[in-house]
Amino acid sequence: MQTRNLIGSFTLGILLTTIPVLSANALEVVPNLYQFQGKNISITYSTTSFIGKPLLTYKDKQQTLNFTGNEQIRSVETEIGTLVTVTIRKTVDTGSTLFTLLLPRVNLGNSNSATVETKGITTTNLFSVNPKFNQGQRQTYTTIPLTGIAQSVAF
Repeated sequence: MQTRNLIGSFTLGILLTTIPVLSANALEVVPNLYQFQGKNISITYSTTSFIGKPLLTYKDKQQTLNFTGNEQIRSVETEIGTLVTVTIRKTVDTGSTLFTLLLPRVNLGNSNSATVETKGITTTNLFSVNPKFNQGQRQTYTTIPLTGIAQSVAF
């Protein structure tokens, strides 16, 4: 049976659907553990853990901070990769400092690990208890080149 559509061509009434097929060598394996080093900084981030929550360790020359769970580790998927953010400093009268790890998409394929280059972004949020000082640019950024390894591990 043929039917006529609005632009005048004929269709057979059959709906065709494209089903993606991966070759045997096109295995997609997403990492769940990342370890990065930069100038005076190291970051370890796991998307899950033995306790079932993400973990992030931030270490610079002044401090080592450990973060657990989605309340402390905020993760947002974007077009440029996943932004993983933690608060590394917070005060009631001068603002806060955030660290964001930019995670690029990585496919480990048949390998257990891959070398990764990315950026860390330190955001300083300026604040004053005096409202007249809360004008103009309220955030500044510092980027840190990071290199490391992305792995898939069993937790």
